[in-house]
Amino acid sequence: MRFLFTRLLNRSNLLKAHLYLALSFGLFFSLIGLSGSLSIYRTDIDLLLNPELIITNPHGNYQTLDKIYAAVKAAHPHKTGSWTLEMPQSPNGMITAWFEKPSETFFQLYAPLMVSVNPYTAEVVSSRFWGKTFTTWLLNIHTQLNMENFGWGLVGMLGIALISSCLTGLYLWWPSFNTIKEILKFRPHNGIMLLAFDIHRWLGLLSSITLIVLACTGFLLSYPSILETFSGSSGMEHGQTGRTIISTAIPNNHPTGLSAATFVAQGPFPKAQLRRVTTPAGDTGVYKINLRQNSEVNHRHPYTTVWVDQWSGQIKEVRNPTLFSRGEIFASLIWPLHTGEALGPSGRLIWFLSGISVFLLYVTGILRWLCKTGKLRDRKIQYANLTRLNTKIKTQSVNFINRLYTYSINLIEKITPYLSQIVVDILKTLKNIIINHTLHVIKGMQGKK
Repeated sequence: MRFLFTRLLNRSNLLKAHLYLALSFGLFFSLIGLSGSLSIYRTDIDLLLNPELIITNPHGNYQTLDKIYAAVKAAHPHKTGSWTLEMPQSPNGMITAWFEKPSETFFQLYAPLMVSVNPYTAEVVSSRFWGKTFTTWLLNIHTQLNMENFGWGLVGMLGIALISSCLTGLYLWWPSFNTIKEILKFRPHNGIMLLAFDIHRWLGLLSSITLIVLACTGFLLSYPSILETFSGSSGMEHGQTGRTIISTAIPNNHPTGLSAATFVAQGPFPKAQLRRVTTPAGDTGVYKINLRQNSEVNHRHPYTTVWVDQWSGQIKEVRNPTLFSRGEIFASLIWPLHTGEALGPSGRLIWFLSGISVFLLYVTGILRWLCKTGKLRDRKIQYANLTRLNTKIKTQSVNFINRLYTYSINLIEKITPYLSQIVVDILKTLKNIIINHTLHVIKGMQGKK
């Protein structure tokens, strides 16, 4: 048995496994990696594509949650049931009201209605369905390849395939060389295919660990039952408890409002930040209020949760992450680790680059395979052509900067005729700095060539 196991894991078989994994699933790896990278910054991209969702001049205090909720209900009077109000993460952001199962998208796996509300004026600015915007469509590609339930499970299995590809790639990278010098070689002048192969090896070395982490966490998110079994905890998805919490009070004519419920919920956590408020569904429903303590790494979906009875105004249940067991702590870290929230801005950037690297690994690997099979011919890199390209880019960059400068000055003169001359001088100085820096960098690149 040991001899058979050793034969199966020899270099030739692992090379075939690595190749077949890439040929079979590489395109899916690339789609998931690219969509995941962009989804890390999906909020910023959404605001860039929809500037009306940015409050340009925030001032004053927020309207009460009751008034904001009333505006949402007035805009969508036929959407009866529970709503979730998500608080903005910046003074310029909108409150988002979520309705989980609208009739228009009821039979889809996940396609809630998203209503954006100006918290300062309680004005409904936008109403959109999940999957109908670019960023949510992109996230659907990442999580389920737009294939609903089947795609959700398929993405989890692709995570296992990606882990296998990374592990076989690491094994093939190390034993195939005898010295550190050979391992670290980089050959930019020996042809396009060898350069592509070196880029493939280096990218694989630098990104393999992060890709394995992302694939493992993605698999556990695709199969939450496995995560619950592994961690020994249940109901850890976005503040759930694993059981139904209902109101036992007698309905009356004085139900507790949203503002009062959040005030009660913050009693046990006076320093926590309010993140979400979910309204009761029916007479037995309760408020679910999500708060974020400073110790929590999950910013968007924190686990500090308080359930408040809608009739009595009393706290029904409290979930405090500082009292979690080791299994619950592990389960609560999977989501923020996969999205990069747990690692801060620098970690999110590394996660972004790792997702991009999957696409580059796929392209460089395919080029290497096509060359070895004789379908592509290798050729030298024409650095002279690159030099001419650099010169063209330099000229176009300078022209673009000049046009942008002229347009900016004209726009400023039209919109703000009383703008101080100091600002104009600053813009002129910045123009000269940018042009000089661009010329210096390109000259340095040409000198190296």
